[in-house]
Amino acid sequence: MSAPLLVIGNKNYSSWSLRAWLALRKSDLEFTERRLPLDTAEFARDIVELSPSGKVPALWDGELCIWDSLAIAEYANEMSGGRLWPSSRAARAMARAVSAEMHSGYPALRAAMPMNCRAEGRVVPVDDDIRADIDRIQSVWSSCRSMADGPGDWLFGEFSIADAMYAPVALRFHSYGVSLSRAGQAYVDLVLSDPDVIEWITEGRAETEVVAADEAGL
Repeated sequence: MSAPLLVIGNKNYSSWSLRAWLALRKSDLEFTERRLPLDTAEFARDIVELSPSGKVPALWDGELCIWDSLAIAEYANEMSGGRLWPSSRAARAMARAVSAEMHSGYPALRAAMPMNCRAEGRVVPVDDDIRADIDRIQSVWSSCRSMADGPGDWLFGEFSIADAMYAPVALRFHSYGVSLSRAGQAYVDLVLSDPDVIEWITEGRAETEVVAADEAGL
């Protein structure tokens, strides 16, 4: 059987693609990828056949298609023997809760600070709503670390789906120079030092397409 195919958007911009891709990488599952540049005629033409939702990411495993980042991460977890969630029930429950919160939350931060690997050094004004999102995220990270049940410095010790979900946030904080607590900055530094994340950022910065809506800050 051929390896699963992950359909992604621009590595420079697509935070949801990064989440699915990183979960698959950390599961050690073999997969191939197809990049569709966002906001292009190629994307509009091909996404209809590649994703039922018309969005990226989408994972094809034979005839099966999974088209949501968190669902793809869960699929990778099952295919890899459950290695992407913490070992204890309490930590798994917390990890799922914070992952779901990332999936649906932090609208002010997302709108003002789109993921952009090439945007290092950009400055975006931080209003009360954005600061509330930043503070909440740091509180989430602190709560996760207090429940870590394995070795390592990821949110729950060993890498988990929660880390895949929050990795794009760490990139945002770095790109826009967000002021963080010592613990928050340490987690951002950890994410940015990960070899898989470094590979993603490097390839994202090498892309030439520009999505104007995601070019925030000065």
